[in-house]
Amino acid sequence: MLRILSALAFLIGSAHAQPLDKLVFATDWLAQAEHGGFYQALAEGTYRKHGLDVTIRMGGPQVNGLQLLAAGQIDVAMGDGLQVLSAIEQSVPLVAIAATFQKNPTVLIAHPGPQRIEDLKGKPIAIGAASNTTFWPWLKQKYGFTDDQKRPYAFSVQPFLADRTLAQQGFATSEPHSIEKAGVKPTVFLLADLGYPPYSEALIVTRATLDKRRDALVRFVRASAEGWKSYLANPAPGNALIRKDNPQMGEDLVAFGVAKTKSHGLVDSGDARAQGLLTMTDARWNATVDFLRSAGLAKPGVDYRRAWTLDVVRDVKVLP
Repeated sequence: MLRILSALAFLIGSAHAQPLDKLVFATDWLAQAEHGGFYQALAEGTYRKHGLDVTIRMGGPQVNGLQLLAAGQIDVAMGDGLQVLSAIEQSVPLVAIAATFQKNPTVLIAHPGPQRIEDLKGKPIAIGAASNTTFWPWLKQKYGFTDDQKRPYAFSVQPFLADRTLAQQGFATSEPHSIEKAGVKPTVFLLADLGYPPYSEALIVTRATLDKRRDALVRFVRASAEGWKSYLANPAPGNALIRKDNPQMGEDLVAFGVAKTKSHGLVDSGDARAQGLLTMTDARWNATVDFLRSAGLAKPGVDYRRAWTLDVVRDVKVLP
């Protein structure tokens, strides 16, 4: 009997000693609340529970995650849905397998006064160059904004604070915080609430990784979804790792990011309520492609459906 028990103990121990699948995941910017669920899954051992050894590599101003992904230096990258579609145009075999944000966090920020986004028509708006191929054509198409409204955006709120007539672009979780700290309570228009369709913070892999490591990717998405569910309930463990990776991230900004993520329903609204966190739908992706085509931004003859797959995320259903 002792020999049998010893053999069973050895087998159980061997099963637990199975090597973890290693995955390197690159975020799209320096560690912040927008990445909280992933850091939470790392802090609470959720990835390890699912048989994964995950390394989170921060993005930043000099880091191109999709290039690193295409070069095989990382396994999963975080990126905007429009970036994946652009990669497909260039015949780069990337594919989105899940989406963190059900609502794109892009906002227009104005001084107090405007009640509707239409009230900004004809008014000066500071936007970055990249916005000319993202939300600006959508604003022109849907609300009649014109190019003579554009002003250069220096990724600073100082010009906005100095000019009460100026509006600017931003993200719901960051720029409004800096503006409020300066004593201005801004009017914030979340473009996703007005119909702007692209997914944000999509999880992107190469086709080769999808073919070879599908099981590990399913476990990664499931563990990440569990991390987000936990983070939205109690973000303290994830926030501790965020601030360890990015010491410049103040507690007040992290708390603001968490609060706005919740109040806007960036992660847990829409399709996520019924289909689970990090979900995607063909309808949303098709709406994004339709927007690109109607705005003259899509290229003819490109099979944009290669930019996403539901094969991974449909096996994950972690409800908020």
